Amino acid sequence: MCGIVGYIGEKNATPIILKGLEKLEYRGYDSAGLAVLSNGAIEVRRNAGKLINLLNEISENPISGTMGIGHTRWATHGEPSARNAHPHLSNSGEVVVVHNGIVENFIELKEELTAEGVLFQSDTDTETIVHLVEKFYAISADLESAVRKALLLLKGAHGIVVFSSREPDKIIAARIGNAGGVAIGLGEGENFIASDTPAILEHTRKMIFLESSQLAVVKRESVAISTLDGTPIKAQTTLIAWDQVSAEKGEYRHFMQKEIFEQVQSLTNTLAGRVDFRAGRIRLPELNLDQEKAKDIQRIVLTGCGTASHAGMVGKTLIENIAKIPATMEIASEFRYADPIVDKNTVVISISQSGETADTLAAMEEARKKGATNWSIVNAIGSQAMRIADGSISMQTGPEIGVASTKAFTAPLVDLYMLAILLGDLRGVLPERERLRLVSDLRLIPDLVGRCLDREGEVKEAAHVIKDSKDMLYLGRGINMPIAFEGALKIKEISYIHAEAYPAGEMKHGPIALIDEKMVILAIAIDDPWHDKMISQIEQAKARGGYVIAVATEGDTRVASLADHVLWVPDAPWMLSPVVTSIPLQLLAYHVAAMRGLDVDQPRNLAKSVTVE
Repeated sequence: MCGIVGYIGEKNATPIILKGLEKLEYRGYDSAGLAVLSNGAIEVRRNAGKLINLLNEISENPISGTMGIGHTRWATHGEPSARNAHPHLSNSGEVVVVHNGIVENFIELKEELTAEGVLFQSDTDTETIVHLVEKFYAISADLESAVRKALLLLKGAHGIVVFSSREPDKIIAARIGNAGGVAIGLGEGENFIASDTPAILEHTRKMIFLESSQLAVVKRESVAISTLDGTPIKAQTTLIAWDQVSAEKGEYRHFMQKEIFEQVQSLTNTLAGRVDFRAGRIRLPELNLDQEKAKDIQRIVLTGCGTASHAGMVGKTLIENIAKIPATMEIASEFRYADPIVDKNTVVISISQSGETADTLAAMEEARKKGATNWSIVNAIGSQAMRIADGSISMQTGPEIGVASTKAFTAPLVDLYMLAILLGDLRGVLPERERLRLVSDLRLIPDLVGRCLDREGEVKEAAHVIKDSKDMLYLGRGINMPIAFEGALKIKEISYIHAEAYPAGEMKHGPIALIDEKMVILAIAIDDPWHDKMISQIEQAKARGGYVIAVATEGDTRVASLADHVLWVPDAPWMLSPVVTSIPLQLLAYHVAAMRGLDVDQPRNLAKSVTVE
C-alpha cells in the first residue's frame, strides 16, 4: 500500500523525495514523513494526513542533506497519526526505516524487544524492524549484516529501506515476498529508490527491480544486488518508456477525469503492434504461444481483485465464445486458499494494473506450485506479476494515478478479446471468416470510445439528478453483467454511495424488495443478445416505482420510452460492447463524486496498489 522514495547523491534530497512522494500519494495518504542525513545526524519530519501537511511542516522547519528516505502511508497497524507515521528512528537515533507490508509476527518481536529494554514510540508493526536492525548493528557494527539478520526474523511480505548515520555512504533496500515493488533508479553520481517508477521517472528511466528475497546496497556510484543470504546477483537493467509528462493532470481537474479521456489513446496503444488488420491476425509474442501449446490448454482460470476481477468476468465469456476453452473467474484472495484444481494443462491468467497486488501474486504462486502455466495482463512495466509469469500482455496504457481504475479496466477487456482470437486461431476452432470479422471490429474501438466521451454532458445531467442518492442498484446481463458490477464499484469507491450490482435476471429473486421511489436503478440495456430480457427488468423496476437510468444504444426508442434517463452509447459489436458501456459509468461515478465535493483521486480508506492481505 505505502509509497517509498529514497535518494543518495550530491543534490539536496528533500525536494527530490517530496516530489517523488507526490507521485506516490495514491498508494496511501494516512500520513507522510521524511528522514534526511543532515550534518552527520538523521533529521525526521512527519505528519498525519495528506502530503500537504508534511510539506507545510517542512516549510516551517526545513531540513536538507544529500541522502534521505520518504514515505506515504496507508495504515494497517496503528491509527493514522503523526506518531505512527514513517520513517521510524531507532532509540539511538542512528538508524531509520521506512516499510511497506505487514510484520505478521510483530507482537512476538515487540514483546521480546521490550523485555530487552527497547522503548517503542508508536503502535506500528514497522517499528520492530528498526529496533531489530539496531540490535544486530550493535553486535556486528555493519549495517548490511544487521539488516540481513533482522530480515530473517520477519514473517510476512515486505519492502524495506534503511540507512544509518554511522555509514553515510549507503542506503539499503530489500524486498521479501509480495509486498509491493522496490525499484532502483540509476543515475550519474546519484541513485534513487522507489516503490513505483513514476516517483523517479523525471530523474532516470534506467531501473533495477528487486525480486523477492533480494537486497540492494545503494551508493552514489554503485548498486550491489544480492540474495538475503548474501549471494551476489547480476542485476538486469530495464529501460522504462513512460515519460513524466504523462503522469501530470494537464487541463483536467482530476487524474481520474484525465485517465477517462485518455482511453481513446490508451486503447489505440493497447492495439498497437498486436493487430495485423490486413491478414486478420493477432500477435501476442510475449506469451510464447504456438499451436501445440494452445491445443494443450484444457482450461483457463482468470483471477484478479476488484476492477481486475470484473475484467476477468468479461474475459471468461470471450474465451469460451471465441476460443471454445472452458474458463472460470476466481477472486484472487479466495483462489489462493481454495486448494484450486489446476494442473499442467491449465492456464491461470492474472490481471493487475500495478502488477504488485499481494493477493494476485499469491494466486500466481499457488498456480505455479500446482504446475499450471501463469500468464499475466499488467500495466506497470517491470512489475512482479509481469516478471514471474510464463508469459504476459502489457496493457500499454501508461501510468494510472487515480485510485479508481478506468483506462486500466478497458485495456484488459481489449487484451482478453485479442487473446481469445489468438487462442481460437491457433487451436483451429475459429473459422477464417469469423476471425477476419472479429479482428476487423477492433478498428472501431477508438472511435466508439471517443463518441461515448463526446456525450459527457448528458452524463453530467444524470449525475446532477442522483448526486444526493443513498442507494443504487446496478443491473446487467450476459457479457455486460460484469460492467454492472464495475459501475457499482466505481460509484462506491469515489462517491461513497451504497451501490449493489446484480445479474438482472436475479433481481426478482431478492433485490426487487428494495425498490421504491427512492431507489436508483442503473440498467445496461444495449442492443445485444440480452436486450429483450433487460427491457423486462426495466419494466419490473418501473412498476415498483424505481428511478431508472438506462445505458442504451443510440436510437433505441423502447428503452427511451421506459427509462427516466438514458445514457446513450453508439452501436457496437456485442463482444466489444463492455468497452463502450464502461465509459458512461466511469463518467457518472466521476461527476457524482466531483459534485459532492469529494476527493476523487484519493478516496478515503483506499490505495492504488494493495500490497497487503
